[in-house]
Amino acid sequence: MENRAVAQSTKKLLQETLEGLPEDATVEEAMERLLFLAKIEQGLAEADAGKTLSHDEVRNRLSL
Repeated sequence: MENRAVAQSTKKLLQETLEGLPEDATVEEAMERLLFLAKIEQGLAEADAGKTLSHDEVRNRLSL
């Protein structure tokens, strides 16, 4: 059931994105927009799952 909900939300996202593009948008622009939105969705899902780092953890990892 969950896969079906994801597929429906993906289809809705595709439809809304395509409808929001200007008439003269290129295929590349559409693909870039969809990839951008997919990455946002992925990040939000990871945040919801607790797969994030605190600001201090990031600082510690970057200060090798």
